[in-house]
Amino acid sequence: MDLRTATVPAQTAPAQEVIETDIPARLDRLPWSRFHTLVVAALGITWILDGLEVTLAGSLAGALKASPVLQFSNADVGLAASAYLAGAVFGALFFGWLTDRLGRKKLFFITLAVYLCATAATAASWNLWSFALFRFLTGAGIGGEYAAINSTIQELVPARVRGWTDLCINGSFWLGAALGAFAAIVLLDGELVGPDLGWRLAFLVGAAMAFVIFLMRLWLPESPRWLMTHGHVHEAERVVRGIEQRVFGGNPPPAHDLPRVKLLTRTHTTLTEVFATLIHRHRSRALVGLALMAAQAFFYNAIFFTYALVLTDFYAIPSSQVGWYILPFAAGNFLGPLLLGRLFDVLGRRAMIAFTYIASGVLLAVSGMLFERGVFDATQQTMAWSVIFFFASSAASSAYLTVSETFPLEVRALAIAVFYAVGTGIGGVAGPLLFGVLIDTGSRTSLFAGYLLGAVLMIAAGLIAARFAVRAERQPLESVARPLAFVD
Repeated sequence: MDLRTATVPAQTAPAQEVIETDIPARLDRLPWSRFHTLVVAALGITWILDGLEVTLAGSLAGALKASPVLQFSNADVGLAASAYLAGAVFGALFFGWLTDRLGRKKLFFITLAVYLCATAATAASWNLWSFALFRFLTGAGIGGEYAAINSTIQELVPARVRGWTDLCINGSFWLGAALGAFAAIVLLDGELVGPDLGWRLAFLVGAAMAFVIFLMRLWLPESPRWLMTHGHVHEAERVVRGIEQRVFGGNPPPAHDLPRVKLLTRTHTTLTEVFATLIHRHRSRALVGLALMAAQAFFYNAIFFTYALVLTDFYAIPSSQVGWYILPFAAGNFLGPLLLGRLFDVLGRRAMIAFTYIASGVLLAVSGMLFERGVFDATQQTMAWSVIFFFASSAASSAYLTVSETFPLEVRALAIAVFYAVGTGIGGVAGPLLFGVLIDTGSRTSLFAGYLLGAVLMIAAGLIAARFAVRAERQPLESVARPLAFVD
């Protein structure tokens, strides 16, 4: 905002003051710079942590079953996975509400601290219920991170590259998966580490990473878009000028021709207004968000949380070797968003979301049929999953992109949280437990039925997106979803 033409006094604008600002346009005109790269590194690393946690939970399944202290069954492994996801649901809702109310920056420190403490505590688990509790708290930290981090990244990244950036960041989950797989290979080697020590050290890897990330985030600013809508106009201006100084080297171009917006500042948004926005004002967008999140949550969590169990129970792969099979799987998942991501900005959201969802569902159905007939060996099964999730990774990432860019700024974090929580609750929490039970039957036919369910959900979500998804490519956030505070 140019302070020479501001409609606010010299102090921070009080609640319900009408202000005029060009901050959104100035953020969107910025070229990609070192600043944006650092934002992506410091915030996007959350997905690496989530990938690490999920992979460890899957890769360590055999070690948890063999642990002389824990002695888990397949159902216990599934229960622990569901506890993690239930925690993520709780954390997303609670911390998402706080993110919209207290600001993005406060919450991405709080949620990271919760994750750090909980994953370190997991290493000290002594029975099923302590393990499940600590996994629940770990999930709460990660779920809260999703709301705070997605909001901040959406509000700082220029519109023209928002889709590709968001997909690549979400796809970095699989860098964490690869790290988790490698850590499992080393720490589950019986000749290097004892049988009840390796899995404990594996969880400490996440805590160590979180501590480094905490330090990386110290320099990050609050979202200027959040600041301006909450009355902190001069602080928002200070943040944007600081970013422009870094990007343009102290000589930013003039802003007098940039579009300006008027808004009514507010201290917070009530829950009544939040749900009225989701259920009434943007009902079709809510349908799309729910369908995409629920389908990808079931698809991913059901299959990936039990990935190691399929390899050990159906292909007789030793638990210490599972990590080698996760590495190519992780590569396919990371390359999907990296290579397909730009098409979401070029060909458009609707076409690419529908394509990736439907392709994932069809490929899983075909792969499941070949698995049921015993056609695959372990290597072929891994290659088939790698191809499927090349597309599914982009699909899942686009679900987070959709719910974070198609709702107004004032409710963005809680909208992300609601759809993440509801989608994960419907599709994710029950999935690992269901698949754990199906694997315990020892029947390929029963497991194939579970795969078919996942395929149908993905295809249905793709068809919904083809009809109702918003064409948000290369559009400013304020054009995609008009903020509640805007006035004409």
